[in-house]
Amino acid sequence: MTSHAAIGDRFRDQGYCAPIRVMSEEEARRYRAQLEDSERRRGRPLNLEERHKPHLLFRWAADLVRHPAVLDAVEPIVGPNLLVWDVTLFTKEAGGREHLTWHQDLAYWGLDPGDQVITAWIALSPSTVESGCMRVVRGSHRLPIKPHVNSDDPTNLLGRGQTVQAPIDPAEIVDVVLQPGEMSLHGVNIIHGSESNRSSDRRIGFGIRYFPPHVRQTAPVRDTAYLARGVDPYGHFDLEHEPAVSDSPEAHAAHAAARAQRKLVKGYI
Repeated sequence: MTSHAAIGDRFRDQGYCAPIRVMSEEEARRYRAQLEDSERRRGRPLNLEERHKPHLLFRWAADLVRHPAVLDAVEPIVGPNLLVWDVTLFTKEAGGREHLTWHQDLAYWGLDPGDQVITAWIALSPSTVESGCMRVVRGSHRLPIKPHVNSDDPTNLLGRGQTVQAPIDPAEIVDVVLQPGEMSLHGVNIIHGSESNRSSDRRIGFGIRYFPPHVRQTAPVRDTAYLARGVDPYGHFDLEHEPAVSDSPEAHAAHAAARAQRKLVKGYI
């Protein structure tokens, strides 16, 4: 198993680190089963709103956000106090057209200092070249933030359809292949994206954005975050709380309030 020190060294050198085994395939299957049970009770896949900040709707998602093995891998890079700015389920249906264009996260997050923010991407199903695994452009984490343009492509899983305006060298593209229970870490400057799912199974990724409490939101309105480990001595964000019961009226109200606040923040960034 890769040591936490080695994970930190590789992340700082390459802008990403993968694969990192954080749970068994059996445990990953249990998380997937709980997700799909939530969908069965709805009679449909989770919609766009529900795929954002699911840790405020479901106990299983909150448990995954604060999974000890995940936090132990992130802590040497970010520090002992870990806030979560956002959580996103990146689900691509088998044979679907969903994809993510090449982009840099910090271009549209508004967090400062941005180099303190890290994404943990956990595979709950096989994330392979065929199923549309994440791809990164090697060395691009050393680049400044490039201009992006937005699109209204409904098959783009990015909220604004944002696409970086920079040439991509095919020789520098790396496929980040993960098996269930494995995780990748990547920084906010690295150019990354993914293709559609050509496999016969769903591709389910659970993305968590961690940062230390001294990071601020540049928008002139309050933002929200979830304290996953340690303490928050700065108070730059209104703290979110996981649901006592999944899918309860209280959980839906808290989730709706946090999503409305994030939309207000995004109107400024």
